[in-house]
Amino acid sequence: MNRDVLETRIFGFLRRVVIVGLVLVTVFPFYYMVLLSLRPIDRVILDPGKLWVSGQELTVDTYRAVLRSVSDGGQGFLALLGNSALVSLATVAVTLLVAIPGSYAVSRLRFIGRRQVSALFLSVYLFPSILLAIPLFVLFTRLGLRGSLGGLVLVYIAQTIPVSIYMLRSYFSTIPDSLEEAAAMDGASRFQTIRRVVLPLAAPAIMANALYIFMIAWNEFLFALLFLAEKRENWTVSLGLAQLSGGIEVSKTVLMAGSVVLTLPIVALFFAAERMLTEGLTSGADKG
Repeated sequence: MNRDVLETRIFGFLRRVVIVGLVLVTVFPFYYMVLLSLRPIDRVILDPGKLWVSGQELTVDTYRAVLRSVSDGGQGFLALLGNSALVSLATVAVTLLVAIPGSYAVSRLRFIGRRQVSALFLSVYLFPSILLAIPLFVLFTRLGLRGSLGGLVLVYIAQTIPVSIYMLRSYFSTIPDSLEEAAAMDGASRFQTIRRVVLPLAAPAIMANALYIFMIAWNEFLFALLFLAEKRENWTVSLGLAQLSGGIEVSKTVLMAGSVVLTLPIVALFFAAERMLTEGLTSGADKG
C-alpha cells in the first residue's frame, strides 16, 4: 500500500468521524430537549438521564400547558407565536424591499464613495446593541411607539438593512453584466431587467438573506424586553420563554416544551429552504 492510498483512507476515516461528531453535538441537545418536553415531570425526576423511553411514557400535556391561553391557566404561547411571526415576517418584507434595490445600486451603479458606503453599512455592527437601547427607549417613548409591535419592527429593520445590503451586494456582483446588457438591447428597462433577469438569478441569495433576517427577528430578546415588557399581550415568544425560565413554579418539562416551540419554526424553515440557503451562502464568495 503506497503512501497516497494510506493518507486517503486515513483522512477519509477522520472525515467520517468528524461528521458523525458534529452531527451528534448538533442533534443530541435538540433530541434531549424534545425528550424532556414529552416526559412527565415525575418520570424525569426519577431518571433524568434516560435517553430512550417507550411511547406509553410520552405525553403532550406540557405542550397543551404552553400553548393554552393565560386565561385558561396556560402560558399563552400560541398568541406569542403569532406576535413573533407578525414581527418577523414584517421585518423580512420591509428589509428586503429596501435592501434589494439598495444592494443592486451599490453593486451596479458607479458613484463617488461607493466603496466607503459598503464599509459604512458594516460599521453599524461596531456598536453594541446595548449602546442604542437607552436612546431608542427615550425616542420611542416620546413618539408613543413603546409597547407596540410596530416600533419593534422599526428597530429590527434598522438592524437588518445594513447587513442585508452588504450580503446581497456581494451576490449581485457575481451576476454577469452581459446578461443585463442583453436585456437592455432587447428593449427592457432597468426595472424590467431587475425583475426578469436579476431577481430570478439572485433568488438563492435572497432566500438565504430572508431566513437570516427572520432568525434575527424571531430570536431577538433585548429590544423586545425593552419595548414590550409592560404589555404582555404584545410579547414575543422569546419573552415568554424568558418568563418560563425564571418561574419557580414552572416545571422544567414545560420549559423544554416552550424551548421546542421557539426552536421548531426556525428548524422547519431551514430544512424547507435548505437547498436555496446553501446556494445563497456559497455563491458570490469569490467576489466582494
